[in-house]
Amino acid sequence: MQASEDVYVKAERRDAVLLLTIDRPAARNALNPAVLTQLAEELAKADRDAAIHAVALTGGPKNFSAGADIDTLSGHTPASYLASPTRRAFESIFRTETPIVAGVAGFCLGGGCELALSCDLIVAGDNAVFGQPEINLGIIPGAGGTQLWRERTGSGPQIEAALMGGLVDAWSARRMGLADEVVPAEAIVEATIEKARIIASKAPLASRTAKAALRSAGAMNLHAALAHEVGLMAGLLATEDAQEGTRAFLEKRRPNYQGR
Repeated sequence: MQASEDVYVKAERRDAVLLLTIDRPAARNALNPAVLTQLAEELAKADRDAAIHAVALTGGPKNFSAGADIDTLSGHTPASYLASPTRRAFESIFRTETPIVAGVAGFCLGGGCELALSCDLIVAGDNAVFGQPEINLGIIPGAGGTQLWRERTGSGPQIEAALMGGLVDAWSARRMGLADEVVPAEAIVEATIEKARIIASKAPLASRTAKAALRSAGAMNLHAALAHEVGLMAGLLATEDAQEGTRAFLEKRRPNYQGR
């Protein structure tokens, strides 16, 4: 990132949690290539940093993200869209190995909703509004919006979101499984950090491995996914953290994980 470039993603360490805040309030945190590229860079650094065990991603108490900047889509050809920084950034974000908790308040629409769905857990503020309104512009979601809803809600809400472009409030999102928890909007940042802290307190290798196992489910049939899970579990048994975890349990003390 060049020094002269506007910073749209603020990064702050909270012990083993990395707090990332989308900071483009004048545009309701709309996602342009700079926002997504900066976010992808911060998440890639988190993956390389052994001291970071979880990420909390928010847009603050007003808006998570109102979606992609529409002007970034105009003028694209099929080839240029597929090769665009936006596409590369979304793919990089989805491949992040570190567990991510999204804290969603206010608008979480279009690409913003797809960004939240790319995370592992979603905490919703009571003012949150989710949706995929791309159909109203003559296009469709292009960063997971026709696929990732199904993982959380089943096909019914996914189909309605993609074909009707309607909006879902926080409580409806919680009932359908889109959000994992609803909290007051003004508490969204701390609630997201707290959930990330719980993840960060676990063995980091196990957390990343659990995420990998969960992500593999949609790409494999059940038998292959079960075999993959067994292989991942077997690999963890050779780690120092696994030995420390079992020793700590037997000795009735808090484990001291080292990420090895």
